[in-house]
Amino acid sequence: MQSGSKIINEAALDRLGELLRTYSPALVLTGAGCSTESGIPDYRDRHGGWKHAQPVQWRDFLHDPAARRRFWIRSLAGWPRVDGALPNAAHFALARLEAAGVVHCVVTQNVDRLHHKAGQRHVIELHGRVDAVECLVCGSRRSRAHMQRALLALNPSATANSDASTGPDGDVLHAVMDSGDFKVPDCQHCGGLLKPAVVFFGDSVPRRRVEAAFSALQRARMLLVAGSSLMVFSGFRFCRAALQQRKPVAAVNLGLTRADDSLALKLNAPCGAALSGLAARLEA
Repeated sequence: MQSGSKIINEAALDRLGELLRTYSPALVLTGAGCSTESGIPDYRDRHGGWKHAQPVQWRDFLHDPAARRRFWIRSLAGWPRVDGALPNAAHFALARLEAAGVVHCVVTQNVDRLHHKAGQRHVIELHGRVDAVECLVCGSRRSRAHMQRALLALNPSATANSDASTGPDGDVLHAVMDSGDFKVPDCQHCGGLLKPAVVFFGDSVPRRRVEAAFSALQRARMLLVAGSSLMVFSGFRFCRAALQQRKPVAAVNLGLTRADDSLALKLNAPCGAALSGLAARLEA
């Protein structure tokens, strides 16, 4: 099996299929590498290092108005590309594996909603969802599309289209206008501060989501990591927990993962081709 210049190791794929067949149902933990084939970039290179400058930190978004304006400028330009992204072969393969009873739940570090668009029924969005905006004061929510219209209304000279490179979080990698002139709307209900309904770097994952993910792991017989380097502890902790529960952990990822020394099996391959191959084997 071949995906571009990447040749899938069929023998390793067979072994991974047997592992899943033996230890189903599995919990799947997905990361940015699951969405790269949908045109949404990942954060890290094959060695686990940052590809770009680190995303905005939570404390800066919360306390620095200039950082907040820069965030929304980039989000304004990058949002249409993420909003228009479609599920790829990896997302559809995982939905097929769920339908076949091999996977019982997906815990995703991604905020792009592509698992839902592919028909996955049981998804825990560890880091939230980028298509919603929430008020930090009253807790009300609005759609990201509504926020886009409000941003454009307040900034008529801004543009929702950009030639800059798209970033992983629905933004662009470089500001496209003077942030000092940019206006950000407040909550229409209470005047409070609005933020995307996602977990920023430096913030904590809500406890209920963490508990739900650990509960899903408890019901699983193994953990499969797909498209994550596991460099962020919010995902790596589930690998640690699975190993403590004496459950095998396997991974499909291009490049290093933080758990490489502990994996029962590692497939260094693109998620789309590898997961499609798994689905074809396990649906039979």
